[in-house]
Formats: sequence, C-alpha cells, structure tokens
Amino acid sequence: MERTTCCVVGGGPAGMMLGLLLARAGVAVTVLEKHGDFLRDFRGDTVHPSTLRLLDELGLGERFARLPSRRLQDMRMHIDGVTVVAGDLRHIPGRHKYIAMVPQWDFLDLLAGAAAEEPSFTLRMRTAVTGLRTDKGTGRVTGVHYVDGDGRPGELAADLTVACDGRDSLTRRQAGLVPEYFDVPMDVWQVRVPARRDEAKDSRVFLSVRDGQVAATMDRGDYYQTSYLIRKGSDEQLRAHGIDWFRDRLGGLLGWDREATSAIRSWDDVKLLEVTMGRLPRWYRDGLLCIGDAAHIMSPVGGVGVNLAVQDAVAAARLLAGPLRAGRIGPRDLARVQKRRRLPTAVTQKSQLGEHEMLLRPALEGTLRGDRLPVPLRLLRSVPALRTVTGYLGGIGVRPEHAPAFARRRQR
Repeated sequence: MERTTCCVVGGGPAGMMLGLLLARAGVAVTVLEKHGDFLRDFRGDTVHPSTLRLLDELGLGERFARLPSRRLQDMRMHIDGVTVVAGDLRHIPGRHKYIAMVPQWDFLDLLAGAAAEEPSFTLRMRTAVTGLRTDKGTGRVTGVHYVDGDGRPGELAADLTVACDGRDSLTRRQAGLVPEYFDVPMDVWQVRVPARRDEAKDSRVFLSVRDGQVAATMDRGDYYQTSYLIRKGSDEQLRAHGIDWFRDRLGGLLGWDREATSAIRSWDDVKLLEVTMGRLPRWYRDGLLCIGDAAHIMSPVGGVGVNLAVQDAVAAARLLAGPLRAGRIGPRDLARVQKRRRLPTAVTQKSQLGEHEMLLRPALEGTLRGDRLPVPLRLLRSVPALRTVTGYLGGIGVRPEHAPAFARRRQR
C-alpha cells in the first residue's frame, strides 16, 4: 500500500500551489495529475496582483518575471461605440499594478519546478483518480484509487485528500458533495484569431457589445484569445448556420477582416465552454477537502477563478500544515478553511451574478444600449476614482492571502 500524508487530486493552480506550500512545511504531499503535461488550450491565463505578490513572498517573483507575458492595466468595454473603463489597476496598492497574462502551463511548470526542490513533494503525471478509499466503519476518506498511464490500478492512502480537480470534480462527486447552482445566461465559444504583425496593440482586454452580440478579446501578442458569448444552451442551434456565418459576425463585431477570421477554418476550431456557476454548502467531509473550482464553480467573468483557487490553497496550507504534521487532521480543521474562504468566494460570485444581470443578459437580448447605460457603468465613466476601486476588487479581491512564514524564501 502506497502512502502519503496529503494526497492532492489535480495539478491545476490550486493543486500545485497547495503541494508546494505543504512541502515547504515538511508535509509529505503527493499531487496526482491525470494528464501527461500542463498544455491545455483556453485555460485561465491571468495572474492577478495578489498572486504576483504571493510569488514574491515565496521567492519566485524573479523566476515568474522571466516567463513570456503581457501586462493588463485596465479593462475596457465598448458598448454600441461608447467606451467604459470597467477597472483601472494603475493606482492600486502594492508593487504589481497589473494583471500578468501568462500561459497557464508556464505558470504551472514554475510551481512544479519549485515544489520539486522540496524532498517531501511528489508529482505523479498520467495518474487518474478513479475513486475514493473510505473506512468501512466510520466512512472517513482514507485516500484514493487510481489508474496510472499504463492502465495499472493502484491505491494511495492519505491522512487527507484534497480535491483540486476542477468544476467537474470526480472527487467531489465520489464524496457525495453536491453544489448549489446559480442561473447563468450564457455559454461561451472560445477561439484564437491571429493578430497582424503591424497591428497596434496595447495588452488590454476589450469587451465588445453590439446588436445582441458580446465578445471579449485578450491580446496575447501574436493572437487574440477570444470569447464569444451565446445564449445558454444555444450551441447546437447556432452551429447549424455554418462557419462563414460565425466568421462574419465575429469580424463585424470586432472589426476584423476576412483574412483574420479565415484562420477559423471550421467549427472544430471553436471550443464550447458550457458555463456553470455554483458553490458547495459544505466543502469537506472527514478526510477530504474541496478547494478551487471543486468547491466553488466560477463564471469566466473577470477571469478571477485562478486567483481565487490560489488563495484557497494558501489558506488551506497555512491552516492545515500543523495538524498534518502532528497526524491529527480532523473535520474541525477542514471547517476552518471553509470559514476563512467563504466570504471572498461569496462576494466574488455575487459580483459575477450582478454583472450577468446588469450587463451580459441584456447584451445578449439586444436591450443594452450605449445611450442607456446602467447606472453603475455611467458612474464609472463620470467618477474615475471608482475605476480604481473596481480594479482593486478585481485584481486583489476580498481577504487576499499572504504566504505563511514556513513557505517564504528569498529571491534567488
């Protein structure tokens, strides 16, 4: 029987950060990742100021600065030709007054490399968790069943199992934990459109709204990472129009010519994100804790999911390292993590739901107009200081976490 102190299911931002921090605390931790690498299209690639500060505290800021990146200092909307600055990060407190746009696989490779320097850390790629081990007498979760890359089954016993396996978490389902879901008005088509070499670009994120269409595009240097919103459940119906129909609509909305949109060769290049949003009433059971999207499924609005997941991991590591080292982890310890992270999660989701109802639902219905903006957007246009407030809430958030003392290192 293989054994570890903490088994982390999923090698995304929450899982890799938790693994790194617990290993720096001297806890034996094993991260199980079902894929063979971190390369995935259309993952969250935004690293917020609070996470950048955290990397500095961990001694990883200089390594991160060497990664290919672009910087986002403000977020803008174009609504029927009217421009609204939705958030400005240039005046927020701290050293990092921007959101770094970095391919998520580079960010995860950095965390994995730092964690590998710790003797108590193990990362096992191509290892898919298939179920939970439980004590028949008490029902306590005691680890996981898995299948490795060669199809061989195995078991890993653990004092604590942490579900970091995302919005469709198998671990969460196996534990019998069921989220409460919120109504959302949209799904999202995700696509890449190449940028011309001579095109003037400034690393901003634009949300464009016109004639019942909504798209957000992010400047990634040689291409635009683009999200085109559609009404919830309308994917199959809209794809029946043909790919030329989509090229024309996207190009017309964002001002791209046919040469640019011709890179969308077929519907295979248009990936569907079925947007769901919800939160677990209870994030844990004896022997198991959910964090990140496994605990709270976020809307893509604002790109805050990665940042929130990383903050969960920091809080979990600080609160659980001691009990794990002492070999006495229990439900009360896990409840402290949920209590710590409940408020920032609820505030962030309430803000996202507000944006859905104020902005995205009327935009998709064609009732949002530039000459009849909602009051909050009119205030953002007329009171510049409010843009810094929204920039702070989006970039740093409520109750940002700092690196625990045991995990801090000097820059090298």
